[in-house]
Formats: sequence, C-alpha cells, structure tokens
Amino acid sequence: MSEKFFCPSMMCADFTKLPKEVKDLEEAGIDIFHMDIMDGVFVPNFALGTEDFKAIRANTDKLMDVHLMISNPSQYVDLFSDLGADIIYIHPETDTHPISTLNKIKANGKKCGIAINPETSIETIKELFNVIDYLLVMTVSPGFAGQSYLDFVTDKIKEAVKYTSDHSFKIVVDGAISPEKIEELSKIGVEGFVLGTSTIFNKEESYKEIVDSIQKL
Repeated sequence: MSEKFFCPSMMCADFTKLPKEVKDLEEAGIDIFHMDIMDGVFVPNFALGTEDFKAIRANTDKLMDVHLMISNPSQYVDLFSDLGADIIYIHPETDTHPISTLNKIKANGKKCGIAINPETSIETIKELFNVIDYLLVMTVSPGFAGQSYLDFVTDKIKEAVKYTSDHSFKIVVDGAISPEKIEELSKIGVEGFVLGTSTIFNKEESYKEIVDSIQKL
C-alpha cells in the first residue's frame, strides 16, 4: 500500500450495481473495502450485514475490513474471520474484555483494530496500543453518513499520533473526510482514510479521477 491508504465506505455504494462498483473502485486504486456493521443497538441505525459482506467478498481479492458497531463484538469475530475479513475493528466501549477480543482476532490470523467514538479519551485506550494494528478514529458520531466533521477530534488525533513512535499501529480516520481533510490530516500523521460521500461517492468525477487526485495531496 502507498503511504496513504484509502478505504471506500461500502454503506455509501450503489448495491443495485455492486459488481461494477467494486470493479470500478478496484481499478481506481483503492486499498481496502470498508464495511460498517451496525446492529441498531450500539448505534441507532442498521447497516451492512453478513450477506452484504459476502457479496463484496465474492467480487474482490482486495483487503476488506469490518467495523463492528455492535454490542458484544467478540461473538462475531469468528464469523467475519471465516467470511474472509482481513481487518476487524471493535469498539472498546462495547466490549468488557477488549484485549481478549483483539487477541482472538489475531489468533484467527487477522489484523485487529479499535475504533473510538469522538468523545472517547485516548487515555482510556492507550493500554491497547501494544496489541492493535490500527486505530480507527471516528470524526463524526457513528451511525449515519453525511454528517459534518467534528473539529475537536483533530486534537485527539494529534494526541494519538504521539503514541505511534513507540507502537506499530496505523491511524485511520472515518467521518466527513473531504479532500481538504485528507491533506490536513496526512500532514499530522494519519495514514488511512475512510472515503464516503464527502470524497468519492455521488460525485460527477469517476472514482479513478478522484483517487488519482487525492493520492497527490
């Protein structure tokens, strides 16, 4: 992967022409297909499920991640591992034993990450930094597409970046990530960007034109 890596949020994709969407995104040069799994409990919305995951997995050999915005994520680690997820994110806010769940993900041969809500303190999760491969920082309140970027989260990202020098995890941001935010946040140490309607979906330009443009930022 390039220094910056891009992860289209597939909840924003057009599922009426899914094989074409996947093919076009692949050819555009994206790195990881990002799947938001929501149960209507941890977040007030339902989103992608196992059948959606399988439909995308059947059309690509690219890396796929699952962002488990669900209660009791440990119960679903084996399921998504078996379905072919390459990276599994859990919210420590929903798991009473996050280290155990993260180690379970690694035992399945997968990369693991934690996703944190905008309000979650870095101080409360830093004990997990020596376990994780990725830290996914939500820059909007999780659950819905089309929100505005929460500016106060930038300071939290800067705080998290300080820990990357002593640990091996990469920072990914998710929520209202525009080209301007990609340029700004990549300069402070963010490497991964989840792309939704602020950057890649529902635009006049082709996926390839957009990815070519943001790779240069």
